[in-house]
Amino acid sequence: MFTAALVLAAAQSLSANNYSIDEPMPSHTPVLLWSDEFNGPGLDLTKWSFDTSRNKLGWFNKELQYYSADRPENLRLENGHLIIELRKDPKRISKFADWGKQKYSSAKIVTKDKAAFKYGFVEVSAKLPCSRGTWPAIWMLPQGNSAWPDGGEIDMLEQVGSQPNVAHATLHTALFNHTRGTGRGAETPVPTACSAFHRYQLAWTNNMITTGVDDRAYMRVRNDQPGGLAAWPFDAPFYLILNLAMGGDWAGAKGVDDAALPQRMEVDYVRVWEMLPEQK
Repeated sequence: MFTAALVLAAAQSLSANNYSIDEPMPSHTPVLLWSDEFNGPGLDLTKWSFDTSRNKLGWFNKELQYYSADRPENLRLENGHLIIELRKDPKRISKFADWGKQKYSSAKIVTKDKAAFKYGFVEVSAKLPCSRGTWPAIWMLPQGNSAWPDGGEIDMLEQVGSQPNVAHATLHTALFNHTRGTGRGAETPVPTACSAFHRYQLAWTNNMITTGVDDRAYMRVRNDQPGGLAAWPFDAPFYLILNLAMGGDWAGAKGVDDAALPQRMEVDYVRVWEMLPEQK
């Protein structure tokens, strides 16, 4: 079960201390640990689950969306792409038993209890929405039910529609997170994030976590701070999350643009490779 503090972390990426770099992404082996190419007729439910756990109570960060389960209007596969679509359709979603009076509908999928890994190179090819209020994210949480932030959080990509051409990455731990003013992260420009597919990447080893776009790294956090698990809990299996939120403390700071809806996050594939032995 997600806690308020856990999900709130995603909203505070802009408060992270700067861990920027500019260099090539680390290499990986050709060994593919896990992937989804989204080539089937529908979402592969042996790999993903829908997260609708907070619909009735409302999602954290003052977000405005209802996350549907297996509803084609919000999530479907088209031409080998996963489509997560954000819509304003309160009358249509009001029929669902877990509706929490939201005006907007979207989707959130997780690999929790179905696929998790420790260390690896993650690549997600995605095209992002481009509208005030939208908030797509590609992120990871620890398998199990660790209290946030003790188990850690890896925000591989976040983007808000009011800054559509900027990608953000952030890590959260017990000692390093936004509530302490010690969060670790960075951002990079992606001028065509809303009009073209880009490869958002994460290289995760026992010594460091690096994020990048199209083979160029822009954030690196090393396992070099004292504090044990409170500083570095990233030696346990984590699972993947894909979602498209609306509004909230961060993404809604400049309002939302209803006239621009529907908006979509498109994903071509998700792939996880094994890291090179010397990098583990």
